[in-house]
Formats: sequence, C-alpha cells, structure tokens
Amino acid sequence: MRRRAFITLVGGAIAWPLAARGQSRVKLPIIGFLFADPAIFTPWIAAFVERLQAFDWIEGRTVIFEHRWSNGPERDAEIAAEFVQQPVDVILTDGPSVPVVKRATSTIPIVFALASDPVGGGLVASLGHPGGNTTGLSLQSTDLAGKRIELLREAVPHLHRLAVMIDVAFPQSVLELREAHTIAGSFGIEIVPLEIRRAETLGRLSRR
Repeated sequence: MRRRAFITLVGGAIAWPLAARGQSRVKLPIIGFLFADPAIFTPWIAAFVERLQAFDWIEGRTVIFEHRWSNGPERDAEIAAEFVQQPVDVILTDGPSVPVVKRATSTIPIVFALASDPVGGGLVASLGHPGGNTTGLSLQSTDLAGKRIELLREAVPHLHRLAVMIDVAFPQSVLELREAHTIAGSFGIEIVPLEIRRAETLGRLSRR
C-alpha cells in the first residue's frame, strides 16, 4: 500500500505541472476591432469593453483585443485579411466596413456596432433573420427618411418642392434619398437633390 501511495503521489506531482502548463497554453478568444477614426470610435469601444468586464471578459485574462484603425475605407480589405489570417474569433466593426469584411470571410462572425439600413445595404437578409455570419444594430435611418417627409408634409401642408442635401460618396445616403423620393412622390412633392462631395460644397450650397 505504501508503494502504491508513493507512486500515486509522485505521478500526481509530475502530472500537475504538465496540466498547469497545458492550461497556460489555452487559446483565449480574440476580438478584432476594425474602425476608421479613433477620435470617433474610441469612446464607443471603451464602453463596450467596460460592459464586457461586467461579464468577466477581462482583456489579457479571458479575452484578447486586437485594435485596428483604417482611417478610411482604403485599408479595410487589408485589415480584414489580417484578421482572417490570424485568425480572430469575431470581428467588431461599423456598417460601412461590413461589405469589405464579408468578402474576406464567410465563417468568422461579423458584428457591426451600427448600420443605417443593414437590409437595404445588403449586410443582412432581414432584421429578424440576418443569416450568414453578420449581425448588429440597425439605426433604421432609411425608414426614418420617409417618416421625415411625412412630418414635413404635416407641418407644411402646401409643401411641393423639397431640397435634400446628400453625400453621394456614402451609400446609405443614396438609400435614404431613394426612400425620400418614394414617399415624397406619393404626396406630390418634388425632391431636389443637392449633392455634397467635399466639405467646401456645403459653403457653396448655403449661399444659394
């Protein structure tokens, strides 16, 4: 009995460091953050990280964060490819970057912090059943564009012509303008688009 107990004790002593070493090598889940402008999104990410801590998702202990700032759409594809190569376990981004990230992966979950119209923009199949590997928060701004026309008509019953400033470089603006045209047409209101391509354009439009 003493010999068996000694062998068991020694075996356990040898196995324990191996087990501990194995546990230290456990891969922590990685969240990849892909956003354009740190000045805008740093407070958002900080709030997100703080909320994760409430569920014991602590950076460096239970999860790893990989932060990438694209500073514009040009580097989205490069960063998305980097995340896929790593690979990360989930990619958190914003609506405009989703199409590029979706082209990079169809398996890594993509969560967008916000999107103006994820259905109209082709990010998800529907709000109830997003499908694929993409989900997130919808601002439903396309629907709101139509609601604004309805409210304007109530406030100004004889409204017949309405100017709408639109950033033509932003796909969501195009979707909102299309919805505004549809709703305005049903009320007999003409929409006059004022295209904005650069910040200087605003000054010229304001002087019209």
